[in-house]
Amino acid sequence: MELLDIVDEKGNPTGETVPREVAHREGIRHRTAHVWIFRRRGGVVQILLQKRSDNKDSDPGCYDISSAGHIPAGSDYIPSAVRELKEELGVDMNGDELIYCGQRRFRFEREFHGSMFRDNQVSNVYALWLDREEEAFVLQEEEVSEVRWMDFADCVSAVRENRISHCIYMEELELLKNALHLH
Repeated sequence: MELLDIVDEKGNPTGETVPREVAHREGIRHRTAHVWIFRRRGGVVQILLQKRSDNKDSDPGCYDISSAGHIPAGSDYIPSAVRELKEELGVDMNGDELIYCGQRRFRFEREFHGSMFRDNQVSNVYALWLDREEEAFVLQEEEVSEVRWMDFADCVSAVRENRISHCIYMEELELLKNALHLH
């Protein structure tokens, strides 16, 4: 059973914990770390999208953040981001290369696989510059079915116009664009 810290509006642990399943069933606020991987190719900034496994409990089969995950009780944002990068994509790093881009708070409620899923997150958003071919990532098959590089501008317009199946928030892409001074 994965335990999560219950957190306040700013993402500070309250001292109480909750099982992940309960957090999503009842919509209890918890923390996640989001890492977006970028590279430059021919003067163009590209972003790596992960396609979620069809077996995921939320947003199965959708393009999503390069790497993201819940922060286990007692852990913090950076160590969790580093762990998720290793688990989901086979990326080894110590966290020093992560660029903090900001914090997002959001909640939503939707039905997946016949059950109600309530998400109430405080997420720290990071960028990582890493030039690696898609085939060089080692994917955690239970979580990720594929990864795909996309020109950042194309990704923004594809998400805005819903031209790809995704669970990406425009607000988060704007946060990245501003933090990294992308145009």
